[in-house]
Amino acid sequence: MTHADPRGFASDNRSGAHPEVLDAIARANEGHAASYGEDGWTARADELFREHFGAGAVGYPVFNGTAANVLAIDALTRPHEAVICAHGAHIDADECGAPERHAGVKLFTVEPEGGKIAPADLACWEARRGDQHHPQPRLVSVAQATEVGTVYSLDELGALAEAAHSLGMLLHVDGARLANAAASLGVSLAAVTAEAGVDAVSFGATKNGGLVGDAVVFLDADEVDGFEFVRKQGMQLASKMRFLSVQFEALLGEGELWRRNAEHANAMARRLGEGAAALGSVEVVHPVEANGVFARLPRPLIDRLLAELPGEDPFYIWDESANVVRWMCSWDTTEEDVDELLAALARGA
Repeated sequence: MTHADPRGFASDNRSGAHPEVLDAIARANEGHAASYGEDGWTARADELFREHFGAGAVGYPVFNGTAANVLAIDALTRPHEAVICAHGAHIDADECGAPERHAGVKLFTVEPEGGKIAPADLACWEARRGDQHHPQPRLVSVAQATEVGTVYSLDELGALAEAAHSLGMLLHVDGARLANAAASLGVSLAAVTAEAGVDAVSFGATKNGGLVGDAVVFLDADEVDGFEFVRKQGMQLASKMRFLSVQFEALLGEGELWRRNAEHANAMARRLGEGAAALGSVEVVHPVEANGVFARLPRPLIDRLLAELPGEDPFYIWDESANVVRWMCSWDTTEEDVDELLAALARGA
């Protein structure tokens, strides 16, 4: 018996785990192993985090992306401090206030352009620097790729890091789709993080072929102290850690599954974006730079697609007021999946 929903473009969280990841988990399931990260698979994951993010990096597997974001923020801030992020960022709009509740910080939001914030945005609160009546900005958090599927260039990231550091702040990257961003730029994970001046990253595995689990990666282990305790207090220390860690071994190890998965998802998004843009009734509203396509459609066409395509929600309406939809591609999206959606669009155009 299967309980699988129809294939669609609602979210890259809906795809299954890559077979190579499942095989790695099955191998880790043989016999007994030390608990709470004292196992060989976690030691190997530690080596791979350093290999891919830089010699000074240290990584900590956690159960999900919200935990990775919140615990990174908690480790890098104090309760009277604030985090600058884009309005509509995941930590702002899609984590149910977890950063405020669990890290105890204030979020300062700026209006993004194409999903991105700019170095000049970081100085908006400097007039209140040192004023005991106001939260003090300490951390800048950006999503890479952004919430609308765009990607910061290496120069853009470097400029943000430089601006943040000049104001006494740190730069955190919400990297739920970091693999897609690095693949889009054709660079290493280190190039798009440590080498660009990033201080910490929430590294996503779940959306890129993992089963469950992401990681907090600090790019300079000497700059963070006691994160083991932060993770434990945050209820994110897995007793059978090997099952989280072995997924990073599968993704980051020989064969670079992380890149293969991301490149494929990105390619499917490009195919979909190019095909949709060729239809007169569809306006692609953001550059397709990672694995998401954001498009404006006539409302009758949206309603027809929702009724015609299989499943309750084959895609998300991103902005109801502007009739903008989001189509997400995954590591297992096929050309046939894309072409079927394009055919449905053409029939309704």
